[in-house]
Amino acid sequence: MAQWLRYSHQGKTGFGTLEGETIKVHTGDMFAAAQPTGETLALGSVKVLTPTTPTKMIALWNNFRALATKLGNPDPTVPLYLLKAPNSFLAHGETIRKPASYDGKVVYEGELGIVIGKRASGVSEADAPNYIFGYTCINDVTAAEVINADKTFAQWVRAKSYDTFGVFGPVVATDIDPMKVSIKLVLNGDERQNYPVADCFYSPAKLVSLISQDLTLEPGDVIAIGTSVGVGSMKPGSEVSVTIEGIGTLANRYE
Repeated sequence: MAQWLRYSHQGKTGFGTLEGETIKVHTGDMFAAAQPTGETLALGSVKVLTPTTPTKMIALWNNFRALATKLGNPDPTVPLYLLKAPNSFLAHGETIRKPASYDGKVVYEGELGIVIGKRASGVSEADAPNYIFGYTCINDVTAAEVINADKTFAQWVRAKSYDTFGVFGPVVATDIDPMKVSIKLVLNGDERQNYPVADCFYSPAKLVSLISQDLTLEPGDVIAIGTSVGVGSMKPGSEVSVTIEGIGTLANRYE
């Protein structure tokens, strides 16, 4: 298993594999035959960036049985999803900001993210794993009261695409079995979410296959597979973290 990380160091952007507190610097293309340079950097000496630069982040709705049961939602017959805009993307350690134009509830949603490794269009479920580079942690931040503020039009994209609301990282982990991990979210030291990926309606492979029938997925694109019970609001000054075994912890402050 490798953990891939992007960083900024002395004014330059780079990437490599993270081993403990050491980054093994690589060159080339993260998704295609990246080569180690032999150089290493201390993790503490760099600024951590989002692990990829997606053209889009696709976010699932109603993909977990426990939450569907709690909300009284029917089982989905197709993946239900929206897009989070690139301006929302935020790295580990950076600050999630309350929108200046919005005074309502802002909620966290701890999720697993699928990272695409090569262009995917119309792929089969059996072949889909070959298009998955790895997995990352996501906090799908949402301005909850915006969604249904206008009774004529549900504003999902606006609610989820404010600047800093698409939090993901700190790394992309390869060669993990997503159906064997759980997502844990901690708010100010209190565990608020802890649920297994195995409770999903649509597995990562099935999501990549079905979504690729609709949209071409590009290397670095991220699919947030949805959340489960325990979603709640954050107040300014909150510390929030999402932990997934094999990937690590995505930690941010909300202000």
